Amino acid sequence: MIKIKELMVIDADTGIMEATDTTPWFGFQDDVVIRITDEGSKRLVDIRSKSRIGGSDLGKNAERICRFIKELDKTLES
Repeated sequence: MIKIKELMVIDADTGIMEATDTTPWFGFQDDVVIRITDEGSKRLVDIRSKSRIGGSDLGKNAERICRFIKELDKTLES
């Protein structure tokens, strides 16, 4: 299960969720935004995860997005 440390905003009208996650080792904060939009008969999910500081995140943001997509896929298959 994906565990986000601090949920900042959920706006059901716009389909946007904003959160902050903190890396365990150094305590760096990463911003996470998930936007869900309907386009006809399709529902689109747009995910962004970005480190606030540093030149490299060592793949942490991509890993977070991949984990979220896998969990979403499992949920939708149920």
